[in-house]
Amino acid sequence: MPKDKNYEVIIIGGSYAGLSAAMALGRSLRQVLIIDSGLPCNRQTPHSHNFLTQDGKTPKEISTLAKQQVEKYETVKFYNGLASTGTKTINGFEIITDANDKFTAKKLVFATGIKDIMPDIKGFAECWGISIIHCPYCHGFEYHNQNTGIMANGAKAFHLASLVNNLTKKITILTTGKAGFNSEQIEKLNKHHIKIIETNISGIEHENGQVKNVIFEDGSQLEFNAIYAAIPFTQHSDIPLSLGCELTEQGYIQVDSFQKTTVEGVFACGDNSVMMRSVANAVYSGNFAGAMVNNLLTAADF
Repeated sequence: MPKDKNYEVIIIGGSYAGLSAAMALGRSLRQVLIIDSGLPCNRQTPHSHNFLTQDGKTPKEISTLAKQQVEKYETVKFYNGLASTGTKTINGFEIITDANDKFTAKKLVFATGIKDIMPDIKGFAECWGISIIHCPYCHGFEYHNQNTGIMANGAKAFHLASLVNNLTKKITILTTGKAGFNSEQIEKLNKHHIKIIETNISGIEHENGQVKNVIFEDGSQLEFNAIYAAIPFTQHSDIPLSLGCELTEQGYIQVDSFQKTTVEGVFACGDNSVMMRSVANAVYSGNFAGAMVNNLLTAADF
């Protein structure tokens, strides 16, 4: 438990974006508190890719090393717990945790990520992040030239198919209902011999998270090595909304080019505020958010 209750900056979320923001602030000797529950959304993912110097490492390896490096900056403190409520005060903000501990800060940084909403399909959750994947850039190379499904419909499915087509020619789109493609999209999918199956899915056969077969409601099945899935999400923390932060049409926290939200003194970085869901982008946006917060604090004090 940190002894201090008052900080210049509270960062909610201690994964890649939050730790990156903390490093930028710690190197400027800012008094920072990171509140983190220790449950990152990619904890089931076996390997992280497309991040220079860390390609192929496990998410845990990267975050552990990152935390060790941030801990060297003595002005950065850590709190293991869940931030449950946040309110605006005269001098900044107050955060209350699930253990009813209270902390205040002049500025807030939300690096809280998003929460995936799993479909009601047996075996899906067990494979999510392992062989049911969301991003060709993060995991596509590992499944190139293999039997690949795309569990999506309409524009999302078409976009994923166009990207995955460069990695494998063995693609089947699983719309789990009537396909929502226009005539031009159908023509292009046919041109690239991409199959479309509209039958609803009842389950995923797998071995320790590795997809084996997709089972359909009519009793048929198809073998796959990997499946891309576009599933809905919600914000992992509702504190930004309670403070008045606006969301985009897609459900991300709205930020400007400086990672500022629509509420003065509140910043957001990482997966909660951008479609590009990757470790590299989280580190970048966190670093930038930290620098922008430090700039605001400097302008106020100098």
